Amino acid sequence: MSKINLPLAFETRMKAYLGKEEYEAFSNALDEEVPVAIRYNPFKPIPPLENSGKIPWSSNGVYLNERPVFTLDPLFHAGAYYVQEASSMFLDHILQVLQPAKDGIFLDLSAAPGGKSTLLSSYLGEDGFLVANEVIKARAAVLKENIIKWGLGNTLVTQNDPEHFRDLEGYFDLVLVDAPCSGEGMFRKDPNARSEWSPDHVQLCASRQERIMDQAGALVKAGGLLIYSTCTFNEAENEEMVKFISQEYSYEPVRIPFDQSWGITETVIDSEGEFYFGYRFYPHKVQGEGFFITVFRRPESAPSLQPKKTKEYKHPYITSVGKQESERLQETLSLPDQSVFYNLQDSFFWLDAAFQRGFEFLSRYLNIRYFGVELGKFNKQQFIPNHELAVSRFAKEGFMQYALDKSQALDFLRKEDLELPGIPEGWVLLTYEDQPLGWIKNLGNRSNNYYPKEWRIKMR
Repeated sequence: MSKINLPLAFETRMKAYLGKEEYEAFSNALDEEVPVAIRYNPFKPIPPLENSGKIPWSSNGVYLNERPVFTLDPLFHAGAYYVQEASSMFLDHILQVLQPAKDGIFLDLSAAPGGKSTLLSSYLGEDGFLVANEVIKARAAVLKENIIKWGLGNTLVTQNDPEHFRDLEGYFDLVLVDAPCSGEGMFRKDPNARSEWSPDHVQLCASRQERIMDQAGALVKAGGLLIYSTCTFNEAENEEMVKFISQEYSYEPVRIPFDQSWGITETVIDSEGEFYFGYRFYPHKVQGEGFFITVFRRPESAPSLQPKKTKEYKHPYITSVGKQESERLQETLSLPDQSVFYNLQDSFFWLDAAFQRGFEFLSRYLNIRYFGVELGKFNKQQFIPNHELAVSRFAKEGFMQYALDKSQALDFLRKEDLELPGIPEGWVLLTYEDQPLGWIKNLGNRSNNYYPKEWRIKMR
């Protein structure tokens, strides 16, 4: 019996599912230390952190030798890497195998805190556009912060219930639903997941997942992909959900090849005579936590939504920026030629022009929390830059830079006053190991720290 006091009903079910011998290996694995993994941001290259090797199914993922205090690493706050559970990085392998169009529009429907959204953002790079959605307000704030720090500018963060997407059926090239679940795969690392678990909670989660997937299944365009995942082991939230999706919608099964040495368990699900595929991660077989993922493809005969181009963009809060002011922004900040700009609460936002129509269409239906890159504002002739611009992938030409050591960087992230000898006057971009951290403004006799107050670290 595992030392972590697993719920009796869970033990009974897993013993019946795995068999006595394999269950012992499974329960013993839950007593081992949790593997620590990170995924690098390919757009913010840094020297590799000390690690014990690559995650085989992730192009940018590595296992760390031990868990550092991430809060005290300035590179973590710069968005140079994301701390993500290794099993869930299998999404990276799926993308590399299937190669969905990188210039498409993707949706992460249950996106907080942002691990899979930042992975999708990295895959899309400078070519595609991502909608990262989270229904819960507090979690949407965390998602927004992580998207900003990742810094690619190819994401729209929204806070909506799945029902609010009803007018967007057949619009997305890829829809990911990392569904809220009973969290059995987190039993090793999260005591709350064990205490909150019950058979009734499993059924409640399954019912919630059906409601989400009943809407999500309609959002994928013809030929597009639907990806469903959970961090749980039971069939009610995994295999039975595959059957539900396949019976509600005429999705085609997708099989993902992988190296058998990875230890992943492929399950074959018979749904009314058609076979679908799921991929299970058990902690006694892989160096990671419990995870399940499956992929579907929408038939080419399915409907696709093609929004019409509108002559004039109208939104209650967001306005498009005219030609003269757009040229002023590009000249001031040396931004890409293919740029469009919007104004919200006197602050300017950048967006790639390729996704202007998509953004303006989506903004008619969704509750927007963030989009593109927030740049800053003009105060008469002076441009006042935002923190979001500092941590973006843009070069920030025209701004002076000052490199900090680790102690100085942590003081900056604590939003403390800094004494930096020889720093030039005006707006200065502070960096640590070549990664931007944020702005200070040197007034000569003093300097103001512009790191966001709500993000400041309190740990010493």
